[in-house]
Parts: sequence; structure tokens; C-alpha cells
Amino acid sequence: MIDIIPAIDIIGGKCVRLTQGDYDRKTVYDDDPVDVAKRFADAGIRRLHVVDLDGAKAQHIVNYKVLERIATRTALEVDFGGGLKTDDDLRIAFECGASMVTGGSIAVKSPEVFASWIAHYGGDRIILGADVKDGKIAVGGWQETTERDLMPFVAEYMQLGIRKVICTDIGRDGMLGGPAIDLYRHLLDEQPGLYLIASGGVGSLAHIEQLEQAGVPAVIVGKAIYEGRIPLDGLTRLLLQK
Repeated sequence: MIDIIPAIDIIGGKCVRLTQGDYDRKTVYDDDPVDVAKRFADAGIRRLHVVDLDGAKAQHIVNYKVLERIATRTALEVDFGGGLKTDDDLRIAFECGASMVTGGSIAVKSPEVFASWIAHYGGDRIILGADVKDGKIAVGGWQETTERDLMPFVAEYMQLGIRKVICTDIGRDGMLGGPAIDLYRHLLDEQPGLYLIASGGVGSLAHIEQLEQAGVPAVIVGKAIYEGRIPLDGLTRLLLQK
């Protein structure tokens, strides 16, 4: 069974969602991300993807207190990303309760730092964020598209010990029209040992099932839950089948 990982994106301490990474297309869904996390835990969810969007924009960790509240008030396993650029950012994230951290921009702009994180913490605690726009890696809260191609980017870090990759098709993010199945199949064909976490475009339980049929190990779901396209009791039923 595919692992289902709800997302909580944070701006100003509130639970929000952006459309295609655009900070000007923001919807606030809840004033308290901890309440949202508790509802996920009550539905049987075991893992959470938390993104510090303020941190991604500021280039350093910002909403670590929200992370700490989620980690101390639920039993959820949290992977945390957004603005992690220094060893100090990483230390704060882990001290505030993150089980894993995700690095995207840092892996492009400071590869030696990111490689040192992998070497020190291991591939089980460091996740590579590979966010893609028109086949190229995007960084800085998706505000900047680089010239790095997805496949060699992932392969390079797999050689350094990365085993988990969150791959978001930015063009599909927040659109609810379906995930990038062909992209994920290609990535898994290239890297068969990869624990691939699909992100972007999921708008229904059927989309999750399509990812599972394609052999994708895990999926992040955000807007579809908040918009009621995927009810929490539907996720609970899927989880009970595992």
C-alpha cells in the first residue's frame, strides 16, 4: 500500500496552500496547524510533511515553533522543509522534533553542505527535494528555475546516499488534475531503489490508486484534503486496507 503523507504548509503560523508555488495565490485553511495535525493523527495518519513557506522565502528556518508544537502534541512522524540552509537551521529543525528534513535549494546552491548532511545524518533522515518545472529543478520556494535536469540531479545524490526523494511537478501543484504518472515511472525506472514521494496534482482517491499501480511508494496530499476532494474518512479506509 502506498504511504499517504498529508501536507501542512505554513505562512505566518497558519495552515495555507499555494497554487503552483505562487505566494500571491494563497489560501488560508486553518489558523492553527496543530489542530490540523491532530485531525490527521485521529484519522490514522502516521506521517506529516510540513513546509515552512516563510522560511523558503527568507532563506532560513522561521516557523520552528509550529514544528515544535506539532511534534510535542501529536505522535506524527514529521518531515520538515523550507529555508534550511545552514547547519544551525538543521539543528533547530531536529531539536524542535523533526524526524526527517527535506532540502531542495540547498542541494543545488550548496551541494557540499547538503552532502555533509547526508554523510552525518544518513539517507533515512535527509530527504532530497526535487521540484520540477518544465523538466528543470526549481529552487527558492519555486521562485527560481535552474538549468539542472531532474534525472542526473537525483542520480548524483543517490550516489551520495540519498534514498528518499520528494518530486513535485510544479505545473500540477494545487491544480487537482492528476499527478505526473509518466514522470514518476521514468524516475523509478532510472533509480529502482528509490523511495519516491510523489507530490503535486493529486485531486482524488483514484489519483492515489493510480500512483500505487505505477509503483510509487508514497504520495503527499494537500489541497485535495483541504478542499474536501479527499475526505479524511476516505484516507482512513485506505489506511485500514494496509
